[in-house]
Amino acid sequence: MPTAAAKLDEPYYCSQQINIPPELPDILKQFTKAAIRTQPKDVLSWSTAYFKAMSKGEIPPVKERLEMPVATQKTDSGLTPGLLNILNKQLGPKLQVTPSDVEERWLDLALPKEQFDDIMRVGGFSGKFQWNRFFALAASVLGDNITEAMKTICEILTNDPVGGPARISFSLFQELYRFLAEVDGEISTQQINDVVLHLQYDVDKQNGYVMPRNFLSPDCPHLS
Repeated sequence: MPTAAAKLDEPYYCSQQINIPPELPDILKQFTKAAIRTQPKDVLSWSTAYFKAMSKGEIPPVKERLEMPVATQKTDSGLTPGLLNILNKQLGPKLQVTPSDVEERWLDLALPKEQFDDIMRVGGFSGKFQWNRFFALAASVLGDNITEAMKTICEILTNDPVGGPARISFSLFQELYRFLAEVDGEISTQQINDVVLHLQYDVDKQNGYVMPRNFLSPDCPHLS
């Protein structure tokens, strides 16, 4: 049993002596909400990336909303539309990126390194490269064909609200569609041109924008 003298030697604290930074409660509240929305696989690693981004004034690795699993979605890679959206918000403004730029943020989300390596290899990326091209290949991981990849691309890159038409500029659509078709290697130039020509009719009525509804129409030639 400690003696009375020993108790007198112990530090004594009261609420008046503890200085709680006024911004701390809000920081912890926002962090908790972000963690719940994002559901990170590795909370500690993700937390490190979160506070590192916040301290630098960068976009943190946070999903816009809680993402519910989709039965038809490929989930073996760990990548989801919500996580791909995070990567695009962080890296899209740079336009051109380096392998280390992408790898750092990819691993911050606890995504498989081998999946990153596969995308880099398939895309032939090295040195500085266009972020949109990596993004497009990553979108193809989420589906079974180019049509599904282009739908995902539209849904992430659009400025329309969630549940809206998911429009993107036709020039951007063509750029990414032609790139994925080139990587695929089995889609003829004629087929690509048929798709573009068919969609042009809709695009001309939509102020230069295309949406998934256009290329998912039964009348549209198959993208792949």
